Parts: sequence; structure tokens; C-alpha cells
Amino acid sequence: MKPQQKQEYLEEYEILKKKGKPFFPYAVLKDSVMMLIVVGVIIAMSLLLGAEQGPKADPTTTTYVPRPEWYFFFLFELLRLIKPPELVPIATIGIPTFCMVALLLLPFYDRGAERRPERRPLATTAGILTILAMGYLTFSGATAGSPTEIDMKVAPQYKAGSEVVAGSGCLACHKLGENGNNGPGPELTHIGSRIPRAAIVRSVEIGPSIMPSFRELPKKKLNELADFLSSLH
Repeated sequence: MKPQQKQEYLEEYEILKKKGKPFFPYAVLKDSVMMLIVVGVIIAMSLLLGAEQGPKADPTTTTYVPRPEWYFFFLFELLRLIKPPELVPIATIGIPTFCMVALLLLPFYDRGAERRPERRPLATTAGILTILAMGYLTFSGATAGSPTEIDMKVAPQYKAGSEVVAGSGCLACHKLGENGNNGPGPELTHIGSRIPRAAIVRSVEIGPSIMPSFRELPKKKLNELADFLSSLH
């Protein structure tokens, strides 16, 4: 903005400020009325539509999948993308805290008089990229497969084995079709074409690298699991 334009803007602003209405009670009254309208709409919707009631909590279940509310899906997906354990604090504390502090300090470090988006390319670009990133992460988090379900066609003779895989928590570290996570374990979608059945059994029993051992798994379930994984080609 040129000095002459800035001066004209300040003079016009001063004139409008002198002619304007006082904050109290004019602006306070408008905000209060709008607040009461919003609260009234929420109360009316809760009375007419009611609140969704899910099943009673079952402390004995091993299939419950905790998921955040939709407005936290972008953080949920961000945590899924950052896999190394040493980087988890960056996803849970570092990035959200930095963005929140930067937003709160915006009036202090961005004191330019210009407010037209096309004349503020840096701020406009940053805002658009932030919205796009949050939208993409929210969509990805909302459509992410459950870590305890396998949404793929399974032959009847391997159905029991797929249930063992889902119920044992394998998909917390492995990806199988559209479900599970991309790491830290390898993908299991075509594991049967890469590793023989005996090697699968041995891996499950021993637990190579950081993988926990499932030696205590009943022999029947272990065989069902191995049959299912070895059938994936």
C-alpha cells in the first residue's frame, strides 16, 4: 500500500469511527441476541431430534475401536501418518501447539493495513493450504479402515483365520487390503506369495524385530491364522 493510500485509509477510518455506534450496548446486544438464537436452535434440535445412543459399554470386549469425533479426524490421521515412535510427540504436541500459537499471535506479527486477499499472497496462500491440508486429513481419517476389521472377500475355509488376524491386533501394525496401518510391520495383502506357511507360523510364534510374540495363541487359532495368511496371493 502506498503512503498516500494508507493516509486516506486512516482518515476514512477515523471519520467512520467517530460516526459509528458505541460497542456497548449496540454490538454487545447484537452478539447476545445471536448467541441466544444459536443456543435456542441447539436446544430445539436436542428436544426434537434427540441424542444418538450407542450400545452400553462392555469392558470385556476386545473388538472396540476407539475413534475421535469428526472434528479431530485431521489430528487422528496426522498421528497415523507419523509412524516412528520418537516422532509421535511432534504429531500430538508439536504441530498442533505451533499452529495454535501462530494463530493466536497473528494480530501481533501481521500488522499490515491491507486486508484484500489478492494483495496478501503469502497469507492467502498459507490459509488456503492449511484449509486444504485439514480437509484432506479429515477425509482420510474419516474413511480410514478399522484396525480390527478386514473388508475383503475371504473364502469360507479361511474365515476363522481372518477373524483371528483381526482380533489379535495384527492390523495395528500391518496393512491388509484397505484396512490396518502402513507400518511399522510389512503389508500382508499378498504375504502368501512371498513367505511360505512355515515361515509365517515361525514369525507369529517368535515375533521378529519389534513384533510381539504370539506364542500363547492356541494351536488351533495359530493354524487358522497361518492358513489364512498363506492363502493371500
